[in-house]
Amino acid sequence: MTETTDLGAEDRKIVTLARSARARNGVPEGAAVRDETGRTYVAGTVELESLRLSALRTAVAMAVASGAKSLEAAAIVSEADAPSDEDRAAVRDLGGAGTPVLLAGPDGQLRLSVTAG
Repeated sequence: MTETTDLGAEDRKIVTLARSARARNGVPEGAAVRDETGRTYVAGTVELESLRLSALRTAVAMAVASGAKSLEAAAIVSEADAPSDEDRAAVRDLGGAGTPVLLAGPDGQLRLSVTAG
């Protein structure tokens, strides 16, 4: 396990933002992505009767809707053991196969760092 303190400042920031979104909204997951200009997009899980999106797919959609052309990194805070294939695919679609996807537990400790590919 890698601690979030082992991450660079910008990656620690998106993990912290994702953790805050999860706690603030009382949802299963929080996520944050950083685009090519350094802007961040933060989201929680969306669970409506007609629409269900993971926090990470929501954050990616927010980035796209705001005009982001690519992603530098993504972070999820969740109880999950690994990012879903769908989440990695969304990051890959915008950021490319080499984009890092960081998975942290609710305590903010980094559990896993994988690429979108």
